[in-house]
Amino acid sequence: MAAEIVNSRSVSSESSEGDSGTESAPGEPFDPAFALHRGGKMAVQATVPVRNKEDLSLAYTPGVAKVCSAIAENPELVHDYTWKSQVVAVVTDGTAVLGLGDIGPEASLPVMEGKAILFKQFGGVDAVPIALATTDADEIVETVVRLAPSFGGVNLEDISAPRCFEIERKLQERLDIPVFHDDQHGTAVVTLAALRNAAKLTGRGLGDLRAVISGAGAAGVAIAKFLLEAGLGDVALSDRKGIVSRDRDDLTPVKRELAELTNRAGLSGSLESALAGADVFIGVSGGTVAEEAVASMAPGALVFAMANPTPEIHPDIAHKYAAVVATGRSDFPNQINNVLAFPGIFAGALQVRASRITEGMKIAAANALADVVGDDLAADYVIPSPFDERVAPAVTAAVAAAARAEGVARR
Repeated sequence: MAAEIVNSRSVSSESSEGDSGTESAPGEPFDPAFALHRGGKMAVQATVPVRNKEDLSLAYTPGVAKVCSAIAENPELVHDYTWKSQVVAVVTDGTAVLGLGDIGPEASLPVMEGKAILFKQFGGVDAVPIALATTDADEIVETVVRLAPSFGGVNLEDISAPRCFEIERKLQERLDIPVFHDDQHGTAVVTLAALRNAAKLTGRGLGDLRAVISGAGAAGVAIAKFLLEAGLGDVALSDRKGIVSRDRDDLTPVKRELAELTNRAGLSGSLESALAGADVFIGVSGGTVAEEAVASMAPGALVFAMANPTPEIHPDIAHKYAAVVATGRSDFPNQINNVLAFPGIFAGALQVRASRITEGMKIAAANALADVVGDDLAADYVIPSPFDERVAPAVTAAVAAAARAEGVARR
């Protein structure tokens, strides 16, 4: 069986025959979003027919017993004779949902269903939403470990920092299937791809750039580490209290580690002061950055104001000073959208039955994504559209090849 996208419904702004016109939240006027979500956005559909007694005897008893016995003798056959090698668990506790914050597991389900649809639509990967009624890191780990035999990979979603770091690490230590926190790594992969092309467009390499990141949560931490791994010259992170630096005595263990890895220039103080002369601004905090601070950046500045729905600085203002501007929104050029990365990354990992997703696989995904732009590179086109049909195949192939090269592939 496989999860299939239910996309046969058509929802218009006008109510259909027999509709009261109140398909919305209680007390609110008609809203097509509620009509679309009624009954959920996905279903499970059989991939084999069950039309008669013969079909039934093969799909279920007694035929299924032969397959079960074969898997019991050779557990690796589970990848060949079940959906395991094609399906990902999308796991959340509902503590850091989209910009909505800690809204709980039930309220997070529409987002998890949406994530599952994106896996299928953009990567051909089946996915199952799993919202857990616990925020205890160890309980989440134990629960996912027990569910893992049913899945070929685990996508952690919308789990707040710093627990998300611990959960991902512990799960990958205990499981031999890929574990991927998309809020961290998907964002980092797409950011690297866009930054590589933006640097190329302005005649520089990654090693020439000094970046400042607004936000030291899951995405900010992952982006900083990943960009340094890929060869970025220097990066400093800013949290609510200013630049993360070695001279601060209020850092969490995660930020203390970051202080040792980042900020080679030894900056301290405010985000605005760090932006003076910087080449790159990356916003993943949901805050704001003053126009004067962006104006103080180096010539040919690259501004990635990725807060959604309101960028840290409006693109029209950023364009007055920056050579390239990217946001998290679809109504401006250069959208940093995770859907460019995670479907192809998982498709590639599942294709070769990878035991994990390595840094090399993520860098390969970013490079493949950047290469899709090719000779069409321009200030308003440093990253392809999610609807570019070349994206998923390119990322899938690159990730599969990298997995084989790094020895984590099993076929």
